[in-house]
Amino acid sequence: MTQPPFYLAIEGVIGVGKTTLARMLQPRLGGELVLEAFDENPFLPKFYEDPERYAFQTQIFFLLSRYRQHQTIHQLLEDGRPVISDYIFAKDPLFARLTLQGDELEMYERVYEALAERLPRPSLIVYLRASPDTLMYRIALRDRPYERNMPRSYIEALCRAYDELFAQPWDVPVLTIDTDPLDFVAVDGHLSLIEDQVRRALGLTPYQPLLPWHTQ
Repeated sequence: MTQPPFYLAIEGVIGVGKTTLARMLQPRLGGELVLEAFDENPFLPKFYEDPERYAFQTQIFFLLSRYRQHQTIHQLLEDGRPVISDYIFAKDPLFARLTLQGDELEMYERVYEALAERLPRPSLIVYLRASPDTLMYRIALRDRPYERNMPRSYIEALCRAYDELFAQPWDVPVLTIDTDPLDFVAVDGHLSLIEDQVRRALGLTPYQPLLPWHTQ
């Protein structure tokens, strides 16, 4: 029986390196890259300036955008094409519960539950963890204008929420990686270490480093 195509999803708090890792693993593992289109959300800069006023619009836009992307993921998997994504749909309520309340949260949850019923589930979730210090440093390093005034308290709240999310039982495998001591962008060995763990968790051929005498 032919093994179904894998669906690898990478998750973690803002600034942890989800998109970067997804991009770096794609040529090594193959498959289609599906990246969250956060830059397309017109409410996001306004949300960082005035969270209370723009939280609902921001969250609903993300929810519908993520839903459309997961329909694309579903079609790719149906066509037998592996997928690597830099987020999971199940993270959406995490942000909603941090920013919404009352009638807005109730309405959001109804819409989310209706959309989430038939979406594809990942073969593996890679949860990238990092301390608030590390995350604040990485956010400052990439220097996105709308993130410059992001409060540390928001990142700390996200860290707690993500840890609580992944402390719960999941019906798909979850590989947790502490990225504080890693620099998979600058250190090829760190990237290879992560690749090997992902391959083993997906049941793929383990990573084999080139021997010294190997030439291309």
